[in-house]
Amino acid sequence: MSAKVYFSRTISPEKVLELYKMVDKKLPGNVAIKLHSGEKGNQNFLGPDFWKPVIDYVGGTVVECNTAYEGQRNTTEKHKKLLEEHGWSKYFNVDLLDAEGPDLKLEYPSGKRIKENYVGKNITNYDSMLVLSHFKGHPMGGYGGALKQLSIGVASSFGKAYIHGAGVPENKWTSDHDSFLESMADAAGTVVDYFKGNIIYVNVMKNMSVDCDCCSEAEDPCIEDIGVLASLDPIAIDKACLDLIYNSSDEGRKHLIERIESRNGAHIIEASSNLKFGSNDYELINIDNIK
Repeated sequence: MSAKVYFSRTISPEKVLELYKMVDKKLPGNVAIKLHSGEKGNQNFLGPDFWKPVIDYVGGTVVECNTAYEGQRNTTEKHKKLLEEHGWSKYFNVDLLDAEGPDLKLEYPSGKRIKENYVGKNITNYDSMLVLSHFKGHPMGGYGGALKQLSIGVASSFGKAYIHGAGVPENKWTSDHDSFLESMADAAGTVVDYFKGNIIYVNVMKNMSVDCDCCSEAEDPCIEDIGVLASLDPIAIDKACLDLIYNSSDEGRKHLIERIESRNGAHIIEASSNLKFGSNDYELINIDNIK
């Protein structure tokens, strides 16, 4: 059965909320809201004003994790300071899942590259998750969307190194590239299992640079904005975003596609599909056509 992916070409905070409601699922209990809060100096990330209507409606807690690379988010002290500078703490309750150890180990016997994933222990405070993704390129993964948020995004600082290194954190920047992508798929599967499917995904195709929001010096967007998507399936929503890029008539798509293909970015969709926590077979429902 095809996964449903709701889509609109209108991009606004209000449209994000409308798409969220279209999914028609009640997230139970305490809701963790995972998003990318933006590295210092990055000009492309989607800030708190953009996400505020849907976060206020859901009433959850914005969650983040420390990074595995040098920057302004690799320690709890620096990360909290930047969250304040970017305005997240002004509007929302914010929880750094790995602010304090020890990490929580999530077992995943079906994983291809890694059989366990390390996430911040504060994840145990939550019963469900809303994943708000700024869809764009990525210098290592090729692209960043829902699957990256589930994997690298939810992993602790150590967990990020563990994924990048395909189980060997010391090799975080030197591991075989496809093994890294397959490890991301494994890690995403652990989070889907942990929340027992109680996750909603929203991808926003706006300000799409070839670089991630984790880059302090990022290229400016190279392709026109495309729209907002929402789904219960992380694989389907990312696949729909890739298809929309390939089908775009904007010449700027070539630069973004080159980034995706040079990193074999679509491989994470194949690897995730093989783990069967979602499907790359989807029905795109354009709500702009619904009277």
